[in-house]
Amino acid sequence: MTDSVESRPARAAEDRATEPSGEVARRSTNDKPVKSERAKAETRLGWMLAGPAFIIMLAVTMYPILQAIFDSLFSFRLTAPGEREFVGLGNYGVILTDSVFWYSLFITLLITVITVAVELVLGFALALVMNNAIRALRGPLRTAILVPYGTITVVSAFAWFYAFDINTGYINNWFSWLPFISEDTAWFGSTAPALFVIMASEIWKTTPFISLLLLAGLAQVPGELTEAAKVDGATWWERMSKVILPNMKAAIMVAVLFRALDAFRIFDNIFIMTNGAYGTETLSLLAYRTSIGRLEIGMGSAVSVVLFLCVILISFIAIKGFKVDLAGRGGGR
Repeated sequence: MTDSVESRPARAAEDRATEPSGEVARRSTNDKPVKSERAKAETRLGWMLAGPAFIIMLAVTMYPILQAIFDSLFSFRLTAPGEREFVGLGNYGVILTDSVFWYSLFITLLITVITVAVELVLGFALALVMNNAIRALRGPLRTAILVPYGTITVVSAFAWFYAFDINTGYINNWFSWLPFISEDTAWFGSTAPALFVIMASEIWKTTPFISLLLLAGLAQVPGELTEAAKVDGATWWERMSKVILPNMKAAIMVAVLFRALDAFRIFDNIFIMTNGAYGTETLSLLAYRTSIGRLEIGMGSAVSVVLFLCVILISFIAIKGFKVDLAGRGGGR
């Protein structure tokens, strides 16, 4: 049955109304979202503001990295600079087949995992306390929490060393009533207690940093969502797991990433407390002892390059694991 003459214009107008627009047609054809002009302008402005600093930082950091990569390809001792010999990847083959390297990597990963996990829990607890404290106590409370983080790492390491030292320390006397502590406990005489003190000092100093980052994440959680969940009868744990933590995902990722990278490069505390003795040597200390202690620049540079690659791998795993698109949050308007 044919359409009437009067219905044809209406049908044509309806077809044009339902026809996809140019942007939708492009999306359906290319399967890619089209950036708005505002998003493109924000991207250009971001590069204009951050570009100069990025170029300077790249120039400053790239030279030592490239120099370390270059030196790692040679058998080179500082005591015999004229006997430099190109060995290619030979230095990497030596360290990757050395049990000392793998043990140092294990100790480094152990310290990183334990300290970051404990700091994340304690930092989140401190962030909740600071966020829920009454207004008159927020300033003094945050100042008090920041005191350990404001202490110089070397000073903090010496303080912890003298506190636990068997000769000058007071920990053994104060806590001798505990079953595993006596007045003769040598905290730096074996691997386990020495690592405990090292990790405790790291946790004490850097937990405030985690708490500040998580406090910033708590401030970004919309209060309407938590109130709505409370009205709906959600328990504290349900509000925490389904409302607060999902909205803090970006802050948690930044906190974990920054602290994991910092903990993986730990050097000061171990150098002061044990100097790598009793099985407490990490990759940073191994690179230092190889380059500065034994003056083997080529081998030490190879260890440093491997350490750098491990840091890059940790960054990649953290970013991919949390699946947070920080760049795309404000770019689609």
